[in-house]
Amino acid sequence: MTVSPARETILRLFHQSPDGYVSGVRLSEVLGVSRNAVWKQIGQLRQLGYLIEAIPSRGYRLRETPDLPLAEELRIGLNTRVVGRDLHYLKETDSTNRQAYALGEAGAGEGVVVIADRQTAGKGRMGRIWVSPPAVNLYLSVLLRPPLPPHAAPQLTFVSTVAVSRAIAAVSGLQPIHKWPNDVLVDGCKVAGLLNEMSAEVDRIRFVVLGIGVNLNMTADQFPADLRMPATSLRLAGGVAVSRAAFARELLQQLDKLYADYLNFGLAPILAEWESRCDLIGRQVEVDEAGSGLVRGRVSGIDRDGALLLELADGSTARILAGDVKVVAT
Repeated sequence: MTVSPARETILRLFHQSPDGYVSGVRLSEVLGVSRNAVWKQIGQLRQLGYLIEAIPSRGYRLRETPDLPLAEELRIGLNTRVVGRDLHYLKETDSTNRQAYALGEAGAGEGVVVIADRQTAGKGRMGRIWVSPPAVNLYLSVLLRPPLPPHAAPQLTFVSTVAVSRAIAAVSGLQPIHKWPNDVLVDGCKVAGLLNEMSAEVDRIRFVVLGIGVNLNMTADQFPADLRMPATSLRLAGGVAVSRAAFARELLQQLDKLYADYLNFGLAPILAEWESRCDLIGRQVEVDEAGSGLVRGRVSGIDRDGALLLELADGSTARILAGDVKVVAT
């Protein structure tokens, strides 16, 4: 769904109104259209789920806003320089990553965001499926064109992970934990996952798609029984429903700031914040390197390229680039 400037203007006027009322005359003047055209726009908003009442001699009043991450809704109050400069909302899609990747191939500019109410083929790491029911969670992908060599692309995972954690803390008050390489946990259960995909030439990145999925309002019975690891949602963990639009807006603003910081100052400060929320440092773990076998060791940190550093029994250090991590008894 493309952004409707008229709908966005109407929503802005509702949000700015001290008493919640906006007259039809005012809407007609601001939009530069007839009163009948205003009525049609109001009708479209009602079809999207906005509860708008019409009061004679008072005008229109917004009584209730649907929990939809519509582009027009996200743009209200969004203060970013790059991320979110162009927003695409889809009621349903196969995968926001696929859609953002296609936009990248077509030459779309940096900062494009694709957000969906539902995914039919949501993607997780290592080919796994990301369960994506409608009306409850956040599924979005961001297209970036960083001036970096391809080997630096994994660093952006830490940028997006920290952005997600900041947004969770700001909106819900919960304190998330990071699980290498790209999971965010609350109370030991997975609440968010990230999947970055890149298009590159030999010496430069053409673009990177940052895929972000956050379980906001899922109930316990909506999670599949065969999940690889326990999962939760912010609603289950905090006991309060979370506005998808408000969370998405906070996430995009945090991501915009962190991306600028990363380009200006490098990964070090972001990695330090990532490690401050990681409870693996110093613990004995077992890593399944996706078909290459199991590696055991003590986590000593993360290197500047994002690899997990393991101190092995013989005193040597192993760099783990990919795999599933499990804490083991010492």
